[in-house]
Amino acid sequence: MKAIVGGKVVRLTVNSRGYEVEVCPNETLLDVLREKLGLTGAKNGCGVGDCGACTVLVDGKPMSSCLLLAIDCEGKDILTIEGLANPKTGELHPIQKAFIENGGIQCGFCTPGMVLTAKALLDNNPSPTKEEITEAINGHICRCTGYISIFKSISAAAESMKRGGG
Repeated sequence: MKAIVGGKVVRLTVNSRGYEVEVCPNETLLDVLREKLGLTGAKNGCGVGDCGACTVLVDGKPMSSCLLLAIDCEGKDILTIEGLANPKTGELHPIQKAFIENGGIQCGFCTPGMVLTAKALLDNNPSPTKEEITEAINGHICRCTGYISIFKSISAAAESMKRGGG
């Protein structure tokens, strides 16, 4: 790595692609994703990790990218909503399809974080109960749906994935 005044070149793996990005020591992963890599699916909602709008998967775990320093993400596998669809065909992931089909998307601001959190949940627990879904999305705020359609979406995605849909 080359030395840079005020910054450091960091190698990030985002959506299975390698990037070399110069980051400042206090720059968040959210800022790097949005401003330097053009990946705007993660949203800056609250900036303090309370709303879930900036959620990405880091090594398969949902994390608030507004709280993560980009410099600390080197060597980690980062998945954003932009990387969830099939890269070859562009076909949406079953969770994305379920959110569309079950009205889990309204304004869409919270949706990327909800979808990625659902992915982490279903990867580890293919048959979650309503209580387990509630616990998983506890850190997400949605002002449009009332959460009922989000529960339906995650449950439908679980069923679809069990039938081989993803």
